[in-house]
Amino acid sequence: MTTAGQKVAVITGASQGIGAGLVAAYRKLGYGVVATSRSIAPSSDPDVLTVRGDISDPATAERVIAAGIERFGRIDTLVNNAGVFIAKPFAEYTATDYESAIGVNLTGFFRITQLAAERMLAQGSGHIVQITTSLVDHASSDVTSVLASLTKGGLQSATKALAIEYAGRGVRANAVALGIVKTPMHPEAYYEMLAAMHPLGRMGEVDDVTEAVIYLEGAAFVTGEILHVDGGQSAGR
Repeated sequence: MTTAGQKVAVITGASQGIGAGLVAAYRKLGYGVVATSRSIAPSSDPDVLTVRGDISDPATAERVIAAGIERFGRIDTLVNNAGVFIAKPFAEYTATDYESAIGVNLTGFFRITQLAAERMLAQGSGHIVQITTSLVDHASSDVTSVLASLTKGGLQSATKALAIEYAGRGVRANAVALGIVKTPMHPEAYYEMLAAMHPLGRMGEVDDVTEAVIYLEGAAFVTGEILHVDGGQSAGR
C-alpha cells in the first residue's frame, strides 16, 4: 500500500528513453510508480514496481493495473508513453507494420486506459496522458508518417473525448505531441539532420518531454489539451 497521501503513476514503455525519464520525474514528485515494458528490469526502489509485458496484449494491461493496486492500493495517473513509429511510404507498409502500430499505439492504449479510468472514477480524481506526435497536426514532406498519424491522431481525438466525458467526475485527460526527441531510437549519426527539421534548430531532450508532462500533472484547470513540445514544428516552417 502507499504511504499516507502518496499518489501513484502508471507509465508504459518505461524501460528507456522518455519512459525511463518519466519514471524518474514522477518519483521526484514523490509518486509511487508502476513501470511496464517488454524488457523492463526489476527496480531496487521499493516505490517502483516493474511489470514486464507487451502492452499490445490486453492481458498485460490487466496484470499491470492489478499489480499496481495490489502494491499501492490506488492509481492516480496513467501515462500512455509506449509507441511505435514506422516511417515508410504509405504503399510500402506491410500487414505486420499495420498490426504493430495498431497493437501498441491503439490496443495498448485502450485496455489499460479503461482499467485505470475505472479506478480513477471510483476515487473521484485522476489524470490520463497520451504521448503523441506533432506530425498528426502538421504532416511533413520530410517524414512519411501515415501509420503514426492514423494511430496517434486517434489518440489525440480520444484524449479530447475522454476529457469531456470525465470533466465533471474529477478525471482529466491531456496529450503531449512531440517533435523528434533524442532517445536510443535515433542513431547519433542522424542528430544533425534531425535537429534541422525543427524551427528551433535542435532535437528535443527527454527532459523537455518530462517537464511538459509534469506541468500537465499540476495544471488542475487544464484538460483536453494537446501540448506541442516539438521545437516549433507544428507552427510551420
